Amino acid sequence: MTTAQIYRDLKADHDKQRAMLKSLGELRGDTDKRKQLFEEFRLELQSHAAAEEESLYAVMLGKPDLRDDARHSVAEHKEVDDLLGELMDIDFGSDEWESKFFHMRHRYEHHIEEEEEEMFPAADAALDDKVEAEMADTYEERKPKELELARDNPPGSDERD
Repeated sequence: MTTAQIYRDLKADHDKQRAMLKSLGELRGDTDKRKQLFEEFRLELQSHAAAEEESLYAVMLGKPDLRDDARHSVAEHKEVDDLLGELMDIDFGSDEWESKFFHMRHRYEHHIEEEEEEMFPAADAALDDKVEAEMADTYEERKPKELELARDNPPGSDERD
């Protein structure tokens, strides 16, 4: 794996998200705790995805040889965001919620694995150090701002589409 800051930042977020998914998957019986942890995960994921799109994927979309990968990842972000919205509308203590959560978890873990194993190396090979440093700066600047937007605009709201 490359050592550029942008990929380290994104991978660190993925590791945090994996841990949050694991905790959510193991949580049983405490609906209030599940709601709280899910909301923390939702905010983390939405701010990460939006900042990633504004940094890494904005640059990849401008490169013909990387464009298809970027489009694919942005589409997967939308799919997972839609699943988050569906989860928010289901009783957190229900079997339906658990089933939908495990589907979302599987889709998202597949997505971040694909990013780390395929997308990041492809981007690293095609982009120079200066561009990667600029992407890291953009990501680190945008993520806190995207966190505020995620708080105000849950999945499925018009502002997040």
